[in-house]
Amino acid sequence: MTSIPVTYRLRALAGGPLRRRMRSAQAAFLQAASGQCRQAQQTVLQKLLQLNQDSLFSRDRRLVAGMTLNQFRSSIPVSDYELIRPYIQRVAAGEHSALLGSANRLLMFAVTSGTTAESKLIPVTEQFLSDYRSGWQMWGIGAYSKHELLQKLNIVQISSSHHKFSTSAQIPCGNISGLVAAMQNPIVRTLYTVPSAVAEITDADTKRYAIMRLALTDPYVGMLITANPSTLLQLIDTAGQHQEQLIRDIHDGEFRGGILPDQVRRVLKPALKKSPARARVLEQIAAEHGRLIPRLVWPMLGLLGVWCGGSAAAYLPRLRQLFDNITVRDHGLHASEGRMTMPLEDNSSAGVLEVQTHFFEFIPVREADSVNPIVLEAHELTEGEEYLILMTTSSGLYRYNIRDVVRCVGFYGTTPMLEFRHKGAHISSITGEKLAESQVVESVRAASIATHFDPRLFTLTPAWGEPPGYTLFVATDQAKSISAGGESTFSPGTQGMLLQFATALDHDLRIRNIEYGEKRDTGRLQKISVIPLPDDAWKSFSRNRQQRSGGSAEQYKHPCLIPDPLFESVFLKTCGLQ
Repeated sequence: MTSIPVTYRLRALAGGPLRRRMRSAQAAFLQAASGQCRQAQQTVLQKLLQLNQDSLFSRDRRLVAGMTLNQFRSSIPVSDYELIRPYIQRVAAGEHSALLGSANRLLMFAVTSGTTAESKLIPVTEQFLSDYRSGWQMWGIGAYSKHELLQKLNIVQISSSHHKFSTSAQIPCGNISGLVAAMQNPIVRTLYTVPSAVAEITDADTKRYAIMRLALTDPYVGMLITANPSTLLQLIDTAGQHQEQLIRDIHDGEFRGGILPDQVRRVLKPALKKSPARARVLEQIAAEHGRLIPRLVWPMLGLLGVWCGGSAAAYLPRLRQLFDNITVRDHGLHASEGRMTMPLEDNSSAGVLEVQTHFFEFIPVREADSVNPIVLEAHELTEGEEYLILMTTSSGLYRYNIRDVVRCVGFYGTTPMLEFRHKGAHISSITGEKLAESQVVESVRAASIATHFDPRLFTLTPAWGEPPGYTLFVATDQAKSISAGGESTFSPGTQGMLLQFATALDHDLRIRNIEYGEKRDTGRLQKISVIPLPDDAWKSFSRNRQQRSGGSAEQYKHPCLIPDPLFESVFLKTCGLQ
């Protein structure tokens, strides 16, 4: 095993005081979670009400510190983004006090997909950023406590730009991970193999090449961190596709993986210096094994930090195959709207609710369509039940339904342990695109007008692959029959028409959902495919769903989006075709 340089050992010693402070913060959090869940949450709610009390939104809704939970709930309904969109627009135009308190300084907007064509801007304030960073510090100290060798090693972490564009008031908009990376102090920055400037590379292939060019040069990588496990798989694929060129670049001190922006090249120049000895090590690994084996490239690699729950779990088998004998630690449930859970153990998708940062409420999934649903506090959950999360945050979100479905798998003292299941019934998210059923309906309509192809019924579902994507199943008289194996046969010319329709649909969804567009542009999602199924099969499917639900034919609502990759086999089985 490669010995660890003295400078890295000294760096680890110098970081001791910081780690002790982080352990102290983690201990305080766990103490609150263990015995004071309700009290901690009530304290957070009052702090948040006080923070934004002098905003226009708070005045309009009569939100004040000191109000009871029942008064708070009476003032604010269970909400979505549309409740605050007008106020966000005013903040984006420079009117800070429309949503945020005078002491709640705005740093940027996080950009995420909405259920309309217009994207969502989520305020990132100093308080929000402090809470966000505190959560990640506790994640880090949890990892370091269980894997002490990591304290002496480097980290490969992938982030995105925090300044992709600006509002009319010149407020930066982008990804919060980029802001955190850009704000690291110089000592902490030395832990990271990939400089934060790489986040500013806009071409996806060039960015992946740059990450691997830097990561392969460093034999002292101990941890790889990125939210989606599919990103790690793509990076390994990039290394395989450009293996010889990457090794040659490391040997020569060059970068031949694309055009780098001038400012990025200047920052990366010291890290791109010649390393003939490292190139020879990589060349030998490739010669002996036919490819660059991660555990040989990084012999001290000890941890992968990725999402383990929901649809991300589908990538874990291949990830474990490529990174054999390397521990996986869940990222925790988090989104642009805020962090929600903190994992306590390796190889588990469960985490304890972060009760000291945001105020959380929960709607049982069975109540999701109720006009007046039961709403529970965190300590009131039941083990084994599934819930939708409502968030009240320092960013001006109130009782915000993020549409994440979680399962309570137990309790840490009085605080629930939660695992992510999936997005809500009308939202699908394979790699973070958060595709809404309403967007699918609108895009199908637009593609139908553009191509003169009109499916009578349709359902969009995830389709696993490398990369994954979506399949649109359609009802059309062009599908005359279906084989015993479940394959449609269609008339001459239909294939070309379906390809045109799929292209138009994919194009419209890219425009309608910016995160879907980004995932398509970066190769994390493949193009939509369209598969026609005969009318009789759809009628049988609809009849069976109606009978199971117990509703009338008039009440039946055909699902245009089902976030279930097994839909095709379920469909065929339901119709008696499999």
